[in-house]
Amino acid sequence: MLSNNLVLHRNSCIIGLMRIFIILALWSSVAFARDLKITATSWIVTDGTGAVIESDNPGEVRAIGSITKLMTAMIVIDAKQDLDQRIGRYTRRELLQLALVKSDNSAADELCNNYPGGRVNCIVDMNKKAIGLGLINTHYVEPTGLSVFDTSTAEDLVKLVIAASQYAIVNEAAVTPQVKIKVKKRWLVFNNTNPIIGRNHNFIVSKTGYIRASGGCIAVMVETEIGRRIVVVLGSKNTHTRIPEVEFIINNY
Repeated sequence: MLSNNLVLHRNSCIIGLMRIFIILALWSSVAFARDLKITATSWIVTDGTGAVIESDNPGEVRAIGSITKLMTAMIVIDAKQDLDQRIGRYTRRELLQLALVKSDNSAADELCNNYPGGRVNCIVDMNKKAIGLGLINTHYVEPTGLSVFDTSTAEDLVKLVIAASQYAIVNEAAVTPQVKIKVKKRWLVFNNTNPIIGRNHNFIVSKTGYIRASGGCIAVMVETEIGRRIVVVLGSKNTHTRIPEVEFIINNY
């Protein structure tokens, strides 16, 4: 058996090593935060009311990719159509989940094609709602975000996120890591395009976007220890950089 002195020495060594590991981990996280380069060409962070805290090129008009789908979902919900009506293999409610969580382009297309008055009315109403919300630099030509002509600014998208936060289906999508839908006897599983949903932060709104013209994009509303924050990142280098960048902004502002 080990003597008491040897036991005490061993325990003190273990505690010392643990302290070193903790210090190194903290140093690494601080160094990462300090060294992270925001590649986004346009970004903004505001409080929950939209008051700007910090920004860079927030008025730059850019393609926004699938952030477009927030507006698509909002006008479909506004139309008060039967959400449980089946459109092909999915219900309208399931199509909304797929559009918001998986960012499924065909789901957004189906929602718009089956909108009252058809696809043309859908696009018209998307732009009417944008005008009504004061999104003066926002324009839509289709419902998915695949077009380079679905454009907006970080400033405008803050207003869009605030409006979207009033929709329960949008809120649900922001806390859903996976959508599970039963088709006949099979369960289909679709992951959220924001990989930190359910892991980090308390999201109220979350929508990613990417096409080559837009770069990596993301628009979120999140609760933090110091209050609600809205963050929009546009033109990040790619789909891998947009998440670290939005987290950096959330954690530092």
